Amino acid sequence: MSLIHALQETGRANSLATRFRRARAAHVVALIEKTFAERGQCRIADLGGEPAYWRLLFDRDFLESRKVHVSLFNPQPFTVDDPLFSAVVGDACDLSDHGDQSFDLVHSNSVVEHVGDWPRMEAFAGECRRLAPRYYVQTPYFWFPIEPHFSSAFFHWRSEQTRARMLLKRGYGWWPKAADMGEAMRAVQHARLLDKAQFQFLFPDARRIDEKVLVVTKSLIAIRD
Repeated sequence: MSLIHALQETGRANSLATRFRRARAAHVVALIEKTFAERGQCRIADLGGEPAYWRLLFDRDFLESRKVHVSLFNPQPFTVDDPLFSAVVGDACDLSDHGDQSFDLVHSNSVVEHVGDWPRMEAFAGECRRLAPRYYVQTPYFWFPIEPHFSSAFFHWRSEQTRARMLLKRGYGWWPKAADMGEAMRAVQHARLLDKAQFQFLFPDARRIDEKVLVVTKSLIAIRD
């Protein structure tokens, strides 16, 4: 591939990613607006979130004017030097320290596929539904041909054993070549993509949106409003 072609392809990918980010942000903005109109504030629990995501997608003046505060839940301790955010250590599959409806909105972007096996996915979905009257959850779609974490066509449709052997030979996407089978299997099991039936089961009380590239579904979104 020539350098010019590579730059063109990168530009198209960045443009597409920007379009998806704006569309996703619009859904969240609508939820914030409704919450602010009802409650005069919007306390958000972002499960697995980071400040960079909010700074990239949302206008700070908008967030401040709607009295938004984002609690960022992650399993490892971290610090945030910004009054807009709080860093909270917690397992998103068990947030029993926080009562029902402790927040106004739960937000999760590309996290449910990383929490572990099916029982943990069910627990995660239960916490999304319990912690706030509204939620927004997005996840990559299993039947989209490009696996987003390994940036490889059809990679996720192969068996775990095949994918592990592939990672022992070379790196894929964000993942480098695995040093041994243990490392390869941990990488393979790091993300478990969902299909529509699974997503609907996890979030039965939500309005579901298919995020598409042309006519092909790329990601799944669940919104309870």
